[in-house]
Amino acid sequence: MVLNYIWIAFFVIAFIVALAKLIWWGDTQIFTEIMNSTFSSSKTAFEISLGLTGILSLWLGVMKIGENSGLIHALSRFLSPALCKLFPGIPKGHPVMGSMFMNIAANMLGLDNAATPMGLKAMKELQELNPKKDTATDAMIMFLVMNTSGLMLIPISIMVYRAQMGAAQPTDVFIPILLTTVTSTLAGVTAVSISQRINLFTRGALLFMTGLSLFIGGMIYLFIVLPKEEVNTISTLSANIILFSVILCFITSGLRKKINVYDAFIDGAKEGFTTAIRIIPYLVAFLVGIAVFRASGAMDIIVDGIAVFFGCMGVDTSFTGALPTGLMKSLSGSAANGLMIDAMAEHGADSFVGRTSSVIRGASDTTFYILAVYFGSVGITKTRNAVTCGLVADFSGIVAAILFSYIFFF
Repeated sequence: MVLNYIWIAFFVIAFIVALAKLIWWGDTQIFTEIMNSTFSSSKTAFEISLGLTGILSLWLGVMKIGENSGLIHALSRFLSPALCKLFPGIPKGHPVMGSMFMNIAANMLGLDNAATPMGLKAMKELQELNPKKDTATDAMIMFLVMNTSGLMLIPISIMVYRAQMGAAQPTDVFIPILLTTVTSTLAGVTAVSISQRINLFTRGALLFMTGLSLFIGGMIYLFIVLPKEEVNTISTLSANIILFSVILCFITSGLRKKINVYDAFIDGAKEGFTTAIRIIPYLVAFLVGIAVFRASGAMDIIVDGIAVFFGCMGVDTSFTGALPTGLMKSLSGSAANGLMIDAMAEHGADSFVGRTSSVIRGASDTTFYILAVYFGSVGITKTRNAVTCGLVADFSGIVAAILFSYIFFF
C-alpha cells in the first residue's frame, strides 16, 4: 500500500512541477522531456531484467546444487544460533537461513551480481513459510531492511569510479563508507527490532555483533596498512576468488553426495529465468515513476530547498552538492552512480563534494528498487512497515555520511 502511494506521488508531483514550469517559465519542452524519460526508463527496466536473466539462472542453479547436496541445510543449522534472534518466526535449521546468509555475505563483499539471485531465492523460501501470501512477514521485513541498509565491507565499484575520475587516493573513502554503512545497518535493524519487539540484548545477538565488529575492525586495519595503490587490486581479486570458491564448494558438495550436479543446476537455472520474467512489470513501474520525478525537476527543487533551509540556519551548506546522490540512492542505483560521477566531474574527485557524494553512495542500498524487485518476485502487495524501516536506515546513512565526511575531509 505504501509503495502504491509513493508511486502515485511521483507522477502527481512531477505533473505539478512541470505545469508550473510551463506556465511561469514558459518551458515548452518539459513535458516532452518527461515523456521521453518514460520511454527510456521502460527500455532500461527491460534491459536490467534481461541482464539479470543470465545472472539469476547461474546463481539459482548453483544454489539448487547446494540445496540438493544438503550444504544449504548444514549452513542453516550452523547459522541458526546467530540469526534466529533476528528472525524468531523462522524454524531453527530451516534452509532459508543459508540462503539469507549467502545473500548478506555477498552484499558485504560488494558482490551485487551474486547477492540479488541469492536474495530472491531467500524471498521465495520465506514466502513458503508465509500464511498470508500477499502480506510481508516479520522475517521478510527484517531481511529486506538488512538488504536496503547495504552493509558493504568492500566498496569496490565506488573505489573504481573514483580511480577513473582521477582521485589521488581512490581508497580514502573506505573507512568513512564502512562507518556509514554500519551506522545505517544498525539503525535499520534497530528500527525493525523495535517494531517487532525483538530483544537485541541476548547472548546470541551480542556474540554475533561482537564477531561482526571484530571482523570489521580487522578489515579497517588491513586497508590502513596496505599500500594505497594495492587496495583496489587486492579487494577485487579477493572478492572474485571468494565468489569462484563458493561455486566450486557447491559443486564439490554435490559430487560428495553423488547427486547429478548438472541436472540440479539446470533445475535451478529454470527458476532464474521465470523469476527474471516475473519482476519485469515491477521494474518498469518503479523506474518509470522515478524517471518522471527526476525529469520534471522535482529532485532539483528539493535539493535547493534543503540548501536554503540550512543556509538560513547558519549551517555550512557544502554538503548539498552531494545530496542529489543521496536522494536518488534510495530510488535507483544506476542513477545514483551517475549523479556521483557528475559530482566528481563538476567539483573534482578529491573535492569535499566529490568525496561526500562517494560516501553517501556507499551508505546504503537502493531501498525502493530492492523492495519492488524482492516483494514483486513473490507477489507481496502489502509491505507493512518495510518502507518506513528501510527509509530510517537510508536517512541514518545519509546523515552519518555527511557527518563522517566533515570529520574526515572538511
